[in-house]
Amino acid sequence: MEGPERAEEEAEEEVGDAAEGDPPRPRRRGRTTAMIAAAAVLGVVAGACTGYLVQADREPTALPPLSQPVVGQAQGEVEPLSAAQDRRVKTDGDLRKLLIARPKGAKDSEYPLGSNGWADLATYADGYEGPANTFDNLVDDEFRRAAVTSWQVGETYHVEIGLVQFRQESKPAASEWAENGHYWAAKEDDTRSWPIPGTGSGNGTAYVHDTPDREPGYLPLYTAEAYAWRGDVCMEIRINDSKPVSKAKIMDLAQRQAAKL
Repeated sequence: MEGPERAEEEAEEEVGDAAEGDPPRPRRRGRTTAMIAAAAVLGVVAGACTGYLVQADREPTALPPLSQPVVGQAQGEVEPLSAAQDRRVKTDGDLRKLLIARPKGAKDSEYPLGSNGWADLATYADGYEGPANTFDNLVDDEFRRAAVTSWQVGETYHVEIGLVQFRQESKPAASEWAENGHYWAAKEDDTRSWPIPGTGSGNGTAYVHDTPDREPGYLPLYTAEAYAWRGDVCMEIRINDSKPVSKAKIMDLAQRQAAKL
């Protein structure tokens, strides 16, 4: 079987494979999305052609006179935005300065992200299932850099935070990666979620997974995560613990980190 039907089945198979992973991670956008985008473009072209044919049958409309009122030009120069108002000043600088500080009493994670607060493309991709595919996805999505931090409290409470920046010369990649995070987090069974205040409607969401991952010989693994985006930066937060993670913990981290972007 060829054509759109086969493409839809392949896209569904890819989604099914991604859902089987543990934990869920952002995946490359499937063919269904590309097909929808192509259909939208074809719809625009068809509409333009129809409009042209209708217009061709109509009587010509008289044009307005060329003389129009003269609009006076404002005097003076526009004052540039201050550093506090222009967020590009913050995000084009040292992105690590926008990461929230670890709490008192926290120590270096046994499984740190990156080195010196940065994760290069290969290192960042290696944090996801299917790192080779993720690497390709990040290249396609114009990955620029990732500022990262991680810490642990006690022996089982671990936090990971990433601020992933994209060049966004051809696509809104930051929002797309955040949306992928939302999608896979929401697919988990026994999951509660809440919007992150200050991130805009439908932008930032925090999730708590109440059913732990269990493996023989290991403590149960409870997780919570949060995703949001602002401009060209995608925010990702993940908490792991052997005990259930509260809403207050993930929301506190998510609100404070989002406020710094």
